[in-house]
Amino acid sequence: MANANYISFPRVEGNASRQAHADLPEGTFERELGKEGFFGPATMMYHTHPPTGWTSWEGPLRPRAFDLTKLADFGDTVWGAPVVLHNASVKMRLWQLSGEMDHLVRNGDGDELLFVHRGAGHLYCDYGHMEIGKGDYIVLPRSTMWRLSASEPLSLLLFECTNGTIRAPERGMVGRHALYDEAILDTPKIDEAFRDQQGESETAVHIRRRGEISTVTYPFNPLDAVGWHGDLCPVRLNVRDIRPLASHRYHLPPSAHTTWVGNRFVICTFTPRPFETDPAALKVPFFHNNDDFDEVIFYHDGDFFSRDNIHPGMVTWHPCGFTHGPHPKALSRMYEQTKTMTEEYAVMLDTRDALEMGEGAEATEFKPYAESWKTSEKVSAPRVRLPEAAE
Repeated sequence: MANANYISFPRVEGNASRQAHADLPEGTFERELGKEGFFGPATMMYHTHPPTGWTSWEGPLRPRAFDLTKLADFGDTVWGAPVVLHNASVKMRLWQLSGEMDHLVRNGDGDELLFVHRGAGHLYCDYGHMEIGKGDYIVLPRSTMWRLSASEPLSLLLFECTNGTIRAPERGMVGRHALYDEAILDTPKIDEAFRDQQGESETAVHIRRRGEISTVTYPFNPLDAVGWHGDLCPVRLNVRDIRPLASHRYHLPPSAHTTWVGNRFVICTFTPRPFETDPAALKVPFFHNNDDFDEVIFYHDGDFFSRDNIHPGMVTWHPCGFTHGPHPKALSRMYEQTKTMTEEYAVMLDTRDALEMGEGAEATEFKPYAESWKTSEKVSAPRVRLPEAAE
């Protein structure tokens, strides 16, 4: 959140709007320069050219895209899942499973957040059993023992909250039931399926600590609990149970869609929502400099209206340090959309510290992505079409 000691004295200079993301001066493109991931001080700048209208790009800093559908090697265990992006606080990996894990795993380095991109199956853990399927988030507290059994081939996006805890976001003035009511969260059950998998068969547990794997073998299945009570346990939330904040007169920043908070990173979820209806309000993501965070989006399902040539299973990474925003084709729909709602599901990772590419990213990078904002024609800002009575 914003620090109370920031200098704050909002001013308006030149030809500018007094409301962010609406009432743009005719013929301009808006760019937000902000601190603290849209929570801190910010300035809206108004330009006569698209802020991403570059003609060439050189050097290591650049927007990047990865097509994770091209990954082929996922290893024999979840600990072999290829790392896509990482830093000291978070690791983002992709893993696939078509059968049943023959061992348990336990992460001693931090909480795990699983996102089911494709498939269905069963999770067995210390706390019991739960069914999982497409669009599920599963939060696994640090050192939980667990395994998966796939009834349909599973494709999983994994986030490790290294040396930290996955928490719910602050809801502030919208109240604790906004975004999702915590009563919608599911927890594992000690049900018939859980009891049926218990027994005296030898079971190995692969424990990850400080990035290294140790194996502990039991002469029985250690998932043998008969009951538990408390408020520390895995939880499941499906993206279709998220009720996104919306504003018909103002394009909300990504931070309004925060679903989970880790140490020095947040995870947001974009789900279908109504487009803004105010004629003068932006209806595409605004150009911005998020100069305190790296921004990563995993495209899960649907129509990604602000991006060109992006399909489900792809990832974009916009390191802090440069302006980014909608692709040129999306700019023609700044004020008018042909549909009434968005149709996208996407998972966004914002990190306070710079990310590094892992083997999963290096093997699947779509290198022309930085050039995809180019256009052979001059892009002019579309005119705001106000209702006839307001002309």
